[in-house]
Amino acid sequence: MSTHAPNEARVIPLRPQAPPPGSAGAGRAPQEPAGSPRTPAPAPREPLWRDVVGDVLRRERIAQERTLKDVAEAARISMPYLSELERGRKEASSEVLAAAARALGLGLADLLSLTQDELARYAGSRVSGTARTGSRTGRGRMSPTARYDGLCLAS
Repeated sequence: MSTHAPNEARVIPLRPQAPPPGSAGAGRAPQEPAGSPRTPAPAPREPLWRDVVGDVLRRERIAQERTLKDVAEAARISMPYLSELERGRKEASSEVLAAAARALGLGLADLLSLTQDELARYAGSRVSGTARTGSRTGRGRMSPTARYDGLCLAS
């Protein structure tokens, strides 16, 4: 006789599932028994790099009171592509990011620094950050209280 647990997969839904239409709970809040634990709200989704870069590009362009057309021409990229970058719809190469930054009077390092500041601000506002703490093996484990102040890019 085997003492191993059954080989079953556990599915964890990414989004709360709504009751099917026409079910008893449709159209109203579900009734919970008194004293039952409430399901915690899901943590806010961490922004994607391209979303934050796009926000920084758009904010800088608007602060300079310049049009998409003006900046796109100066950067020698198409206006629709710059619009897609600003909306976080496209991942830009470092060459394109450098050209867009130059068109706005920034260096690539300036653009990346502003983006890193936005990411750090987001990380600081999150309830649960992560950082390394020591262990016997020296590898460390994640602690729920510290925050990161750096940025690492890989391609």
